[in-house]
Amino acid sequence: MRINNVLSLTVLHLALLSAAGCGSSGGSNNEPAPPTDPIVTPTPIEDIDCSVSYPLAITDIYEQTNKTSLPALHDLIKTNDSSWQATNADSVVVVELEEPGQLKELVITWRDMNVSHLFEVYASKDAEHWDLLDGPGQSQKQQLIPDLVQFDGNGSNAPTARYIKLELAGNELSMPSELVEIEAFGCAKEVAHNIELIDWYLSVPTDEDGNGRSDSISETALADGYFDPRFFSLSESGGLIFSTSVSGYKTSTNTKYVRSELREMLRRGNTSYKTQGVNQNNWVFSSAPQSDLDNAGGIDGLLEAELEVNHVTTTGEAYQVGRLVIGQIHANDDEPIRLYYRKLPDNTNGSVYFAHEIQGGDDINFEMIGSRDNDADNPENGIPLNEPFSYSINVEGNVLSVIITKNDGTKFEKQVDMSASGYDVGGQYMYFKAGVYHLNNSGDQHDYVKATFYKIENSHNGYLE
Repeated sequence: MRINNVLSLTVLHLALLSAAGCGSSGGSNNEPAPPTDPIVTPTPIEDIDCSVSYPLAITDIYEQTNKTSLPALHDLIKTNDSSWQATNADSVVVVELEEPGQLKELVITWRDMNVSHLFEVYASKDAEHWDLLDGPGQSQKQQLIPDLVQFDGNGSNAPTARYIKLELAGNELSMPSELVEIEAFGCAKEVAHNIELIDWYLSVPTDEDGNGRSDSISETALADGYFDPRFFSLSESGGLIFSTSVSGYKTSTNTKYVRSELREMLRRGNTSYKTQGVNQNNWVFSSAPQSDLDNAGGIDGLLEAELEVNHVTTTGEAYQVGRLVIGQIHANDDEPIRLYYRKLPDNTNGSVYFAHEIQGGDDINFEMIGSRDNDADNPENGIPLNEPFSYSINVEGNVLSVIITKNDGTKFEKQVDMSASGYDVGGQYMYFKAGVYHLNNSGDQHDYVKATFYKIENSHNGYLE
């Protein structure tokens, strides 16, 4: 069944002649025939060719048979009560984009990811003429992450579309499929970010090599333009989007949480330097022994970031809901700082605080904006979702300084004396981390966090000087 073409031609209205004038060839009483309305033709959609990919804005998602809008999918909210189940195994869902774009990827989140789902994907400029795209036709099963459907390898042959049609054929158990989210990625214009990535690698919750652990994307691959729209992508406004759901592959068997997070790599792709150790890949405090100062890639450090947090979890244990780590200093086994953003479901604004971990010991928590409590009141001076702010994490010797700057210029500052924290002994090496470290493993598996970074800059004494 075809859906109505929203770009169809306006119906041509024929003007009626008066009864006296109908069929007359002349006479003084003949009235001139009124002009007919002009035919209104839609503006043709030209093919788009751009080299990048970012989330395409969606205006509506609806079931084709009865035109029922699917607000849960349209709002793109992954929670345990936000999904849509097809009434029949064979159903058709139509996605309408806000404007035409070159369609490069589709991300489909199924409620049940332990069975495979059958589907085909079509694209159209006018919702009347549809082209079958190169899709898998069958989802992966027994995976912890959404499906990624790519079209023509993200190249210039990817189609230009205003509408996407997903023809569902049920799952492998011949039951109707249930959808949590549909996301479209592509471009209508060229976009670039200004973050240098050659001295970072990225951890994402995929497992492409099948080793049971999350994948690490190298410095050179990042610098060459690696993206995965499920976890690490470009925004239309020129930011880097970090996102991950509650479920996903972890960095090791000892890690409790998933992440989409950068790890500082001062070696800048030179793999002759090992990842770990006091060497040219890592940095040390200036209070460290002289031998470490001589061997490290840098001394002391400053991390500056500009970002906005776009989404936090609303499900799970009370102490985990709404929290994520947006920046860190990691040492051998401990963390001199984990910088948190947290927004509770009933609050409008989010809080910012950090934990300082004693080497081999416990955390000491420092609240900067609002409270870290599980039942905290809405912080009046807090930071809401989607509002830009910045942070800086600076170490000079044994002094840790943290500054949070709100969008209106208001600053919040804390200093910590780390003289007794144990990081100035020999063999302790450091590296910055930035992105989203998702400290919620108890929520609905589709609940998620997302943040967009517009600036990530790292500097050290003796590094690149």
